Amino acid sequence: MTLEATLTACSTDLRAQLAAIVGDEHLTEDLAARKLFSEDIWSTSPHTVMLIVAPANTAQLAAVVKAAAEAGVDIAPRGAGMSYTSGYIPSTDTTISLDMRRMNRILNVRPDDMTITVEAGTSWKAIEDTLAPMGLRLPFWGPMSGIWSTIGGGLSNLNAMFGCGHYGTSSESVVAITVVLADGSVLKTGARGADGETPFYRHFGPDLAGLFMGDSGTLGIKAEITFRMMRRPQFEDSASFSFKTGPIMLEALAEMARAGIAAETCGFDPGLTKVRMRRMGMTNDVKALGAVMAKEKSVFGALKAGLKIATAGRSFIEEEEYPLHITAEGRCREAVAADMATAREIAARYDGVEIANTIAKVIRAMPFPPPNSILGPEGESWIPVHGQVSLSNAPKMFADIRAYFDEMQGTFDRLGIHTGFLFSTLHNNAVVMEPVFFWPQGYRPIHESMVEPEHLARLKQLGEAPEATQVVHEAREKVKRICESYGCAHFQIGRAYKYRESRDEAFLRVLDAVKAVVDPKGQFNPGCLGFEQ
Repeated sequence: MTLEATLTACSTDLRAQLAAIVGDEHLTEDLAARKLFSEDIWSTSPHTVMLIVAPANTAQLAAVVKAAAEAGVDIAPRGAGMSYTSGYIPSTDTTISLDMRRMNRILNVRPDDMTITVEAGTSWKAIEDTLAPMGLRLPFWGPMSGIWSTIGGGLSNLNAMFGCGHYGTSSESVVAITVVLADGSVLKTGARGADGETPFYRHFGPDLAGLFMGDSGTLGIKAEITFRMMRRPQFEDSASFSFKTGPIMLEALAEMARAGIAAETCGFDPGLTKVRMRRMGMTNDVKALGAVMAKEKSVFGALKAGLKIATAGRSFIEEEEYPLHITAEGRCREAVAADMATAREIAARYDGVEIANTIAKVIRAMPFPPPNSILGPEGESWIPVHGQVSLSNAPKMFADIRAYFDEMQGTFDRLGIHTGFLFSTLHNNAVVMEPVFFWPQGYRPIHESMVEPEHLARLKQLGEAPEATQVVHEAREKVKRICESYGCAHFQIGRAYKYRESRDEAFLRVLDAVKAVVDPKGQFNPGCLGFEQ
């Protein structure tokens, strides 16, 4: 079918079919909206999605996918749109975008079975808000973007942050999933009880749920997800330390990970610390102070925490040092205290100096801030690149990336490019290393759709910066090659990271055989995960 013929088919027969499934009001043909759905935080596709469809439930999703597949058009699932790896943007002009945010219901909370089932368009914050009054939570309970990010997007791309020091990525808290395949059939995983609709345990034979974790939306469209829950830890504490160099901080971070003492860890380099301090204003300080005080269990505790933060102010981190913030949690005060004592002992072993734990406290008290940080403090564009590296290799990989940045510093300075690093840990065996770039490229519609309007109004519209953008592109590619040299893994693979090239021949035979069954015509997110487009 020619492009023109396919587009005509979409505007007549297929459009009518889709309208009959989801309702005409849940089809979007507006050009501005279609262009928005054709870009992500890093890139704008040369193609524009032909139609946006918002299904309301699994049955509608399955019917939409079946109709689109039979019409021969491509299908790009989109959650909150926070990708920066071209993971949901169209690779053809004959692409339908699935807006999954309408599928945002919490379907079932079963405290007796310690499970919760939600639709894929649900946000992490919605789950947290639902479970907190019950004294429950997910083991991994969200990325920092959890106020916006959806569960389906998170599992397609994987996440790190809250709880990941103990419980790993988002996928490791999954019990079961319901996935729609390219022919519209519905696949369900896990042990699901006598009625087949009450999932309670993941491992019943081969772990098919794992196939769809981190798949960049190429193997199936996630519809419903069941997570295991846990009782909320009754006690938590946090500490912050400052280290003289990045490699030394990473040595200490690795030892803390081996000790298994932190629910989550968060480290910065001096560059990112400076950006954070520039971005935060007095209003943010007051909000953060209020959030920390509100989290305390007593008036005395609230006053004590507030006084400590107010006294520390903003001058508690030495400008050229590397701060590390950790949070420990547990069922008893003594266990948490023991973990904190171990953290302090490890930090001291690496000449770390304990500093005010303001940032660690604020991170826990305000876990899901508005996504204003997708722009720099002056309105600059922001983009990360990352790798999951082994504990032993993290200091060496950081040194290699830092050496490259030092080599490029003259060019970066000339073009107004600033860099920073974010560090975290996964379980007790990997470090997430995320270099980030800020450069004087103006914001685009994708940023306007997410950043709070009052915050956006305070920023400059910087316009185009093609030379700086090209240098950032080249720098990101260089960082990826350094990550490859250490055998890194990646979240959010999309179209940005080499994947097939890192897999052996037997692995690829199995992967391609799976793709041939679940999406035989290659219509799900073509080009992602290294599949043909």
